[in-house]
Amino acid sequence: MSCTIEKALADAKALVERLRDHDDAAESLIEQTTALNKRVEAMKQSALELIMSKYREQMFRLLMASKKDDPAHVDQITEMAAVMRKAIEIDEQQGCKEQERIFQLEQENKGLREILQITRESFLNLRKDDASESTSLSALVTNSDLSLRKS
Repeated sequence: MSCTIEKALADAKALVERLRDHDDAAESLIEQTTALNKRVEAMKQSALELIMSKYREQMFRLLMASKKDDPAHVDQITEMAAVMRKAIEIDEQQGCKEQERIFQLEQENKGLREILQITRESFLNLRKDDASESTSLSALVTNSDLSLRKS
């Protein structure tokens, strides 16, 4: 019986170590994802500012040219406005996907932490059970020893 308890304790220790490794890996992934997300956001912001600056310049030129009532310039303005609306829509969709991925990683991390906590508690309970079992066995041996001495 002590072999199975020792084996269970050894298995619990191995599981705790693996869960710690997984937890550390998940933490590392979250940190990397957060850092990468910040870099991507900064890049997107810079790119968006550049695009908007160019867009304003082009719109200004086209508006100045359209004052001459040239229908070709009006079509260009309409086309550019449509392109900008599409770019904004794509950017918003990408932002939503990134937020969903971050949420998934946070949920996975939360689940791993719960599993680690449960394993830690189980491990502590096994150790307590093992300690109480060894105490009851030593009391039994002591009582048997006393009985033999009396006789």
